[in-house]
Amino acid sequence: MNFSSLSIKNPVPAIMLFVLLTLAGLLAYRANAVQDFPDIELPIVTVTATLEGAAPAQLETEVARKIEDSIATLQGVKNVYTKVLDGVANITVEFILEKNISEAVNEVRDAVSRVKADMPAEMRDPVVTKASTAGRVVLTFIAAAAEGKGGVPLDAQELSWFVDNTVSKRLLNVPGVGSVKRVGGVSREVRVELDDARMAALRVSAIDVSRRLRLVQREEPGGRGDVSGAEQSVRTIATVKTASELSAMDIPLADGRHVRLDQIATVTDTVAEPRAVAEYNGKRVVGFEVFRTKGASEIAVADGVRAAIAKLGEEHQNVQLKQVIDNAAPVAENFDGSMELLYEGALLAVLVVWWFLRDWRATLVAAAALPLSVIPAFLGQYWFGYTLNTVTLLSLALVVGVLVDDAIVEIENISRHLRMGKTPMEAAMEAADEIGMAVIATTFALVAVFLPTAFMGGIPGLFFKQFGWTAVLAILASLVVARLLTPMMAAYILKPAKHGEEKDGWIMQRYMRAMKWCLRHRLATAIASGLFFVGSLMLVPLLPTGFVPPADRAQTLINLELPPGSTLAETRAVAEQARMAAMQVKGVTGVFSSIGGGSSGDAFAPGAAAEARRAVLTLTTVHRDDRDESMDQLESAIRARLDQIPGAKFTVGPADTGVKMQLVLQSEDPAALTAAAQRVERELRTLKGIGNVSSSASLVRPEIIVRPDFARAADLGVTAAAIGETVRVATAGDYDVALTKMNLSERQVPIRVKLPDAVRADLAAIERLNVPGKNGPVMLANVATVTMESGPAQIDRLNRSRNVTLDVELSGRSLGEVNDEARALPSMNSLPPSVTVAELGDAQEMANLFASFGIAMTIGVLCIYGVLVLLFKDFMQPITILAALPLSIGGAFVLLLLTGKALSMPTMIGLIMLMGIVTKNSILLVDYAILAREAGKDRFDALVDACHKRSRPIIMTTIAMGAGMMPLALGWGADPSFRSPMAVAVIGGLITSTLLSLLVVPAVFTYIDDLEHLLKRGMARMRKRKGAAAPLKAEPAAEVS
Repeated sequence: MNFSSLSIKNPVPAIMLFVLLTLAGLLAYRANAVQDFPDIELPIVTVTATLEGAAPAQLETEVARKIEDSIATLQGVKNVYTKVLDGVANITVEFILEKNISEAVNEVRDAVSRVKADMPAEMRDPVVTKASTAGRVVLTFIAAAAEGKGGVPLDAQELSWFVDNTVSKRLLNVPGVGSVKRVGGVSREVRVELDDARMAALRVSAIDVSRRLRLVQREEPGGRGDVSGAEQSVRTIATVKTASELSAMDIPLADGRHVRLDQIATVTDTVAEPRAVAEYNGKRVVGFEVFRTKGASEIAVADGVRAAIAKLGEEHQNVQLKQVIDNAAPVAENFDGSMELLYEGALLAVLVVWWFLRDWRATLVAAAALPLSVIPAFLGQYWFGYTLNTVTLLSLALVVGVLVDDAIVEIENISRHLRMGKTPMEAAMEAADEIGMAVIATTFALVAVFLPTAFMGGIPGLFFKQFGWTAVLAILASLVVARLLTPMMAAYILKPAKHGEEKDGWIMQRYMRAMKWCLRHRLATAIASGLFFVGSLMLVPLLPTGFVPPADRAQTLINLELPPGSTLAETRAVAEQARMAAMQVKGVTGVFSSIGGGSSGDAFAPGAAAEARRAVLTLTTVHRDDRDESMDQLESAIRARLDQIPGAKFTVGPADTGVKMQLVLQSEDPAALTAAAQRVERELRTLKGIGNVSSSASLVRPEIIVRPDFARAADLGVTAAAIGETVRVATAGDYDVALTKMNLSERQVPIRVKLPDAVRADLAAIERLNVPGKNGPVMLANVATVTMESGPAQIDRLNRSRNVTLDVELSGRSLGEVNDEARALPSMNSLPPSVTVAELGDAQEMANLFASFGIAMTIGVLCIYGVLVLLFKDFMQPITILAALPLSIGGAFVLLLLTGKALSMPTMIGLIMLMGIVTKNSILLVDYAILAREAGKDRFDALVDACHKRSRPIIMTTIAMGAGMMPLALGWGADPSFRSPMAVAVIGGLITSTLLSLLVVPAVFTYIDDLEHLLKRGMARMRKRKGAAAPLKAEPAAEVS
């Protein structure tokens, strides 16, 4: 059924269809969320177990191992990562991608509850969560007191409460905001600071006071009254409203005496001991980070949050709210850049059409194809639930050139028929009929190439699902346009051309001469093209390999780590030195320092590094267009400045892919593991051109160890639990859960009982603590010894054995090279038998990516072959068409080498894209050659005629494609790091494959044709032999009858 002629005769349905599709597409475009990368729901579940003050070694034995062993029995677990820090164990369970996330959470929760009984009784229930927010922090703001406005300026505690209460309530009402997290600031608490001399005189221990206070100062529910015939609930209220009321309280002691609290302690309404600080450009502030929910648009969330913050600022004049980190701006820029690239590519493609045809009416018909193919693709995206993100926009930018192709081929053919003297109506009918097969074949070849990428496995597969489908939708839309709309528009818009013989230009004459020479010397042509293919394969080892090229978002991070045991004040001092050093580098505009807690740039681990000895500095730089240096050069300059700061480990660079290489060593034997890791780390530092090397191998930290003397303790009736609790309450206060609370209007403030901070600084003072015994309190020194020792500061485990991660900053080098050099180091080749290398990190992802791309490419080629066999109803000629594939690879590799781009994820996409486009050229040639032979021409003339008629549309489509890709390759508009290598690969491959396929494909055609004739002759001979043998068998049978 010929749709083109139907559409030319009845134009209304086709016009109606496209009007509806365009309207629906535009509505879908407006409704689609704009994101950075597609939201990928990875089946990752986190278990957090906290036991305040517990050392990592104790948590590993008593908590982490038990939970790991229980989780290991679940189905579909891929990896279990454990990080044990002071007082907290984080266990991250990664399942295989097919696992349903809700099911995974429930299974892990069940596994944890099975072993809950074996864990320490004072530990709270472990929290099992899945990541509810998506991606990195969207925006970071700071709150500071505005001096001279609105009466009394707020102090740090009031500012922190303002962020926790007012800001967080307001922002969580903004659609798409997933969570608001405070960085720095302080929390209010009432402190009861005991006087140890008076306590000793009264023979009262700290733990007695803490427990008695909890029993006295509380609100108890209970009971029901029936006074005067109505029901009432009975409540016991024994709470105080202020710190002064608390200090006047009498507390009954265990031995029957009672004491007023202010006689043995000073009670103050103050703030909790800060464990984290936020600073902006050296000034102490309270920061807060805004995360988005899954499926929400970064840009919409950022706009909503900014509007809410502006309104808050007007309502609260005494607080100054300022945005310091903006991760939504790069997304908006990327989106605008992508849309501009679409327009630029379209414009260039249309100019190419006009340049060749010199007819504005024909140009208009071809130009109409572009928007009408892209806009319905938006509708398809909306239908599939995809968003407008880097991946889908990339796929649209890629197919811009392809979309005009079908229309160009149609319109060029129609204009050729017009020059033969036909009316536009006849020309449109005949031309559309003649080329219909080729257009359908080329489109399905492209679809066959892109669809396998949509079914790729692993994490890359989740990204490429959206890539493949978007491209396929746009290409199918362009086929519908080329078959229904282009011929119909041409029939009604084009004018009849003057009939006349067209003279060939000098380029065409030269080309025909070269092509005939190649046809006559086909052996030389075949050998030369074979050598070209072999040569291009030899270029592969010269190309650097990578995973994803690092992006330049005008932002980078400095992670700094001090030796274990460092205080928050020391960390803050070093962070300030690092900030001063970074600010000296030209191009750095602002530094947000998060010291001791959360992080503002780490994409996958918000708050993972919550230790007083760590800090994260987020550096904002000027936009990449306003500076000459690349991000790599800036980071190297920062590293050079940081080298002068003693006493800390620094890593520079964001936690994105493409910046670091990871080596993971694992072992059951902690001593062998540490020794091996130190050797490897030492040798890694000798590699050329890399940045810093950091190891997670735990440094030891100082610890104060209390060892009870069992005989004495038993004699005086003192238990180890009583000693532990006494020391804990005296030095840090009771567990947060066990603290009594003071009720205020909107919150509860904890009341912490402890000894003065001076006690913590003095071992003798700790020895003088009173421990409850059977005959009253006993001094700690009488039943235990207190010594200074050391233990691990952090324990990392992977799949139930200890591991060490070595991070190597690539600083501009490619991942593949550094990985190969690292694996070749002597220490890596002579690891002890108990230590193994775990395959994790970007290097493993890169290997998976190349493998799955290889499979996708192979499937793509087979799909193309299958489609062509179906369309041409012939098994041999499609082989001719695929002959152009090897010719394209060389050009792609050469251009990648010349521009210095690595073989990475984007170049792989470019190569897949190439396969589809390259087959297009050959299809046009072979299709016409077959038509010409059917019309009665001999093989040589048919091929010459095909090259003569079809070389023009082939060159037009190639130049249109190249022009459409040019803005991408030159890195105009948005961040070029991802797009540029891909466009370079496509343009390089296009140039060589077009030039070569115009010369080589005719020669290959003759070879395949000869082979087909040989096979036919062989088949005919076999049939003759069979035919001759059959009558001889029949004769004896006749005689018998």
